[in-house]
Amino acid sequence: MEDQKQILEEVFGESSDKEGEGEQQSGDSFDEEQSVNQSEKNPIWERIEEISGLWLYRDFLSLERQSSLLSAIEKEGWFTEASHNQAMRFGDLPAWAIELSESIRKAVWFCDISECGDSSTCDQDKEEVCPLPSDLLWREPLFDQLIVNVYQPGEGICGHVDLMRFEDGIAIVSLESACVMHFTRVKNETSNIGYDGKEDTLMVKIPVYLTPGSLVIMQGEARYLWKHEINRKPGFQIWEGQEICQKKRTSITLRKLCHAKKAKVRERKEKFLLLLSYVDHQSCE
Repeated sequence: MEDQKQILEEVFGESSDKEGEGEQQSGDSFDEEQSVNQSEKNPIWERIEEISGLWLYRDFLSLERQSSLLSAIEKEGWFTEASHNQAMRFGDLPAWAIELSESIRKAVWFCDISECGDSSTCDQDKEEVCPLPSDLLWREPLFDQLIVNVYQPGEGICGHVDLMRFEDGIAIVSLESACVMHFTRVKNETSNIGYDGKEDTLMVKIPVYLTPGSLVIMQGEARYLWKHEINRKPGFQIWEGQEICQKKRTSITLRKLCHAKKAKVRERKEKFLLLLSYVDHQSCE
């Protein structure tokens, strides 16, 4: 336990609540000590079995932390007009987004300890055991691109795979209204990893229920080979036989930009996939 504590202090810094060190943090700041204790007691990452690389942390943020995030977003002044429903930032992110990124890193790190008991053992098979493999978890910065979307009742997002100009490892934090996010296998891909050869499998939608304060991480197949969407029109937001009452929903998406050369390669791959899709469509007519 002492070894783990020493490692954590080296990586994340010493706890701010030691005697005589610093002032009491404001309500908008992240309480590191509370996060450590909660994460050690509750290894609550859920692996979505049907989709490799898709992970869900339902209780990632407390009600207080959710409120703090929403207040920080409001203070940015991005959504003062009703017509404004999306804000994007690249490079230097707001302080609250950097704190959120570090909270995600900590949550994944503590998953290592909870699942494996020994982080060095976990590194040997990290992609299978943990939400992010070590090369993604310890990159710097973890994220350098931010999107905040505000959805009114009935508004959602069409099925898509995030652009190839972004690296693997994407995080989505869901706030306010609960919703169901659906995942559908991409029809044309250059790799058949995990594909069982049945045409029907491509059309199956895997539902994932997102509660306020939940965190989704997509990496590997989940990031590249599955489209995700949220259809909030009447009749589509059903969970356990009940339709979810739709209210305003805010989502925070964090991603890492590729280096220029890597981005060009991924964009070429994206165009190639689109070409394959067009050729297949033409051959079916």
